[in-house]
Amino acid sequence: MNYPESYRYTKEHEWVSLDGDTATIGITHHAQEELGDIVYVDLPKPGAVLETGKSLGSVESVKAVSDIYAPLAGEVVEANELLATAPEKLNEDPHGDAWLVKVKVADAAEFNNLLSAADYQTYVGAES
Repeated sequence: MNYPESYRYTKEHEWVSLDGDTATIGITHHAQEELGDIVYVDLPKPGAVLETGKSLGSVESVKAVSDIYAPLAGEVVEANELLATAPEKLNEDPHGDAWLVKVKVADAAEFNNLLSAADYQTYVGAES
């Protein structure tokens, strides 16, 4: 799997794309693969304030329910409505159309503390 180079990643298997002070957050291909068939996604509403490392929602698959953790602090400006009716899109396009939330970040510098694509791939390689 090729992980987009411009994204940053967490050890909890979230990805972040930063555009100015707006971050788009999703789960990685590795995460959706480990979860299996995703059947439900619980996301925060716009206006919710996220704290770095705290749960922002959850993903339910046929195997388990897994928390999603905020890789950056900030305020949710948009949640991906597509996932309310088609959660399986997370299995099909986790790094694209199946993003989870868009967040106005409190401190864009936090982005630089996350794993690069190469570091994330090394991490998941070591994990399996």
